[in-house]
Amino acid sequence: MSAAQTTVDPKEIAKFEAMAADWWDLEGKFKPLHMLNPTRLDYITRQIASEYDRDLSADAPFDGLRILDIGCGGGLLCEPMARLGATIVGADAAAGNIPVAQVHAEQSGLKIDYRHTTAEDMAAAGEQFDVVLNMEVVEHVADPLSYLTACHDLLKPNGLHICSTINRNPKSFGMAIIGAEFIMRWLPKGTHEWNKFITPDELFGLLQQAGLTPVDRKGFKFDFLGWSWSISDTDLSVNYVTASVKPA
Repeated sequence: MSAAQTTVDPKEIAKFEAMAADWWDLEGKFKPLHMLNPTRLDYITRQIASEYDRDLSADAPFDGLRILDIGCGGGLLCEPMARLGATIVGADAAAGNIPVAQVHAEQSGLKIDYRHTTAEDMAAAGEQFDVVLNMEVVEHVADPLSYLTACHDLLKPNGLHICSTINRNPKSFGMAIIGAEFIMRWLPKGTHEWNKFITPDELFGLLQQAGLTPVDRKGFKFDFLGWSWSISDTDLSVNYVTASVKPA
């Protein structure tokens, strides 16, 4: 894929440009993501530690690892990765997100390389990483297979790719769109398009077509009674996450 080609969907970028200033507002438009973030981090850090034989109780356990967060937004994942010792690059196609992320990182005393760019352009430039984080992005791109192929190309051999998204079924329509956007008003109306959601089997197939080897998938399950998220081995009915590796 040439640098001129892109899977960026301008309509999707415009949605997140409009919300850029709210990234670090715990009660703002990204409140659901702040609620989910500890559970995402639990999965991500455990997968990285397992793949690279790192002790999460050690100081800077990810020291020496180069990690890319593609679709980084305001830096909700980049900052914890930096604190764990990783060399972290945060990339986003929405230009408005980058200064928000940069200012917050500076205020937090963290060194993070934030860039307004795309996965395709970074891959064309020959960038490579030990880990690519691809969280809640694939359902917003114009061509998921081309996008995942770019993510594959951004990985070093034996590199780890972690991708989360939303399942496509009546339950996900009810919870992720009707519930989150219309009833709870956690997200602006139109944030998600149900027909762009991807089932776990479809995502595994796309990952394999992109040249990656899927090794794990789990659900992110919301408990309305406890008002909290947890990782589920069996319930992938709405939010879910996958891990895959790039063969040597």
